[in-house]
Amino acid sequence: MKLKLRKFDVADFLTSEKEIEAYLTEALKYNDAAYTAKALGNIARARGMAKIAKQTGLSRESLYKALCGDGNPQLATFLKVVSALGLSLTAHATSKKA
Repeated sequence: MKLKLRKFDVADFLTSEKEIEAYLTEALKYNDAAYTAKALGNIARARGMAKIAKQTGLSRESLYKALCGDGNPQLATFLKVVSALGLSLTAHATSKKA
């Protein structure tokens, strides 16, 4: 019997608001723009990239490119996607001082 495997896709497991919230919160902790953009792209794919594109007024292709992890989305794009996903961002003070 031949075993069939398929590539892991985190978007397949982002099925609840709680999971999505935890996933994005964890991604933001790394302070890595590419990593966070990729996480936001995974969430958008889980929700339906075409739907998010329509809500943001951006093309599906431009969203895929900006949120692939190799792209560098503008803050305005990032915030549009966050809003279209029904999410909000919150800042918390850390022990680090500027």
